[in-house]
Amino acid sequence: MHLRLLLLSSLALGSCGDDDGSSTDAGPPDSGTDGGQDAGPLPDCGTESPLALSQCVDRGRYDTDLEFVAMERVPETTYWMAVQDRCADTLEDLGFTVERHAYGTGVNVLGVREGTTEPERRVLVGAHYDHIAGCQGADDNASGVAATLETARVLSQRDYPRTLVVACWDEEERGLIGAQAYVDREVAADRTFDVFFNFEMVGYYADEPDTQSFPDGFELLFRDAVAELEANDFRGDFIALIGDEMAGESIDALDRYGDRIGMPAIPIEVADVLKDNPSLSDLRRSDHAPFWLADIPAIMITDTSEFRYGAYHCRDGDDVVENLDTERASQVTALTVAAAAEALGL
Repeated sequence: MHLRLLLLSSLALGSCGDDDGSSTDAGPPDSGTDGGQDAGPLPDCGTESPLALSQCVDRGRYDTDLEFVAMERVPETTYWMAVQDRCADTLEDLGFTVERHAYGTGVNVLGVREGTTEPERRVLVGAHYDHIAGCQGADDNASGVAATLETARVLSQRDYPRTLVVACWDEEERGLIGAQAYVDREVAADRTFDVFFNFEMVGYYADEPDTQSFPDGFELLFRDAVAELEANDFRGDFIALIGDEMAGESIDALDRYGDRIGMPAIPIEVADVLKDNPSLSDLRRSDHAPFWLADIPAIMITDTSEFRYGAYHCRDGDDVVENLDTERASQVTALTVAAAAEALGL
């Protein structure tokens, strides 16, 4: 399923807070994405192309990180610190230059690998590691942290023209505080980012009909999109790619690699003139939002939160690892590895 939606109304797909026309591109000549799954077998794990790198994603490693992170981890608690250490230690072991960005009320963990020829251009991959009290937060957002760490591991296997930055954000659940603090600092330093890939809940999928919902009124504005979803019986079996207009090239790349790998995606491109509109506040419920506000291209990669998953914030059951499909979460990690490698200049 491949949709390009020019978003004109609210579509709440992030995790922060407590409710208080598409095309499949053929890709660059050497991307290996031509023809989708019909193009033949996928390559072996390797570093020679984005698609080969994507095949280095290890589901076992993903599962190990997911299981570690998916415990109650409210900021300033012992387990919050353990997860912060996990991010820092993993990135350091992978050869990143690691910073614990203490901004006053919390701590972001940042890893940097300098680019070889265009180091001033940065590509960012990240997810928030904090969560709310009384909930393990397996999907929200241990699934995103595991994807971030596995993306970092795979991408660290080679050098790129541009600089790779990996982030574990703090205090997303308190209002995107950690990501905002980082954006404020980087904008003040006049640093340049080509794109931010934001993992925000990537682990829950449902193959049964009528498991995917949308806000009231969506069907009146996006009839073509709803028609395609209806043709698939409104199954929650895809990953949503919600980005601003400036991130269009990377949205296309994610979609292409998803098609090649076999992970259905719905690209949703938000017009730049609308992305900061107050009526679209539900679209800014994750750490990509401060980047949008600063006119830095950013994409939220999401399983759509409560529009598919009743255990969001442990509202209708526990948000635990056993609920998640880590095979598909690993596929989402793989398509992001490929798109990020392409953005890094491979």
